[in-house]
Amino acid sequence: MPVHPPAPVSRAALLRRGGAALLSAGVAGSLLAGPAGAAVPDNDLAYLRLLIGAELLAADFQAQALASGELAAPTAGALKQMSADEAAHYTGLAQLVTAAGQTPATADDIDFSYPKRSFDTQASILELAWSIETLTLGAYLGAVESVLSAQLRLPIGQIAANEAQHLSALAPMLGRPTIGRAFGPALSIAAVTSALDDFES
Repeated sequence: MPVHPPAPVSRAALLRRGGAALLSAGVAGSLLAGPAGAAVPDNDLAYLRLLIGAELLAADFQAQALASGELAAPTAGALKQMSADEAAHYTGLAQLVTAAGQTPATADDIDFSYPKRSFDTQASILELAWSIETLTLGAYLGAVESVLSAQLRLPIGQIAANEAQHLSALAPMLGRPTIGRAFGPALSIAAVTSALDDFES
């Protein structure tokens, strides 16, 4: 179920596109101020590109879910807040990518698709929301574990905390425990890119 005009890119192309960033202009500015003139390592750029891909997927999914007309008011309200959060995450990430001298991927660069009937009922929407938010949280935790730039860890961790809040908001709607595992699983860059690939048209 394509969302954007056809302009699909492969996961490898997505990872090559751009780079770094997080919550707000203030966070971006503080990150770039830290060690003077220090370049962002390729490893960290790869993770930041990946996180942008995850945010674009989450935002695209939430937009379709909200447009489906299948959500009850409380559920729609929760997804609207999540959508606003993803937009803030993306804005910060895109600012850091731009400041690193690269061009961040945008919604026009990727044509996402979803399993059939994903948006047919509130139940199907919530199940896919859970899967995407779990993937996104795992991506951020993997980045916290693996990035080399110390100044990136706090903002990445802050976004991870917000993504965990999203899962807690979804949990009671799905009859799941509100509090999850004591140590959330961190996903490798390979696992996340493979999962994102499943959503490409």
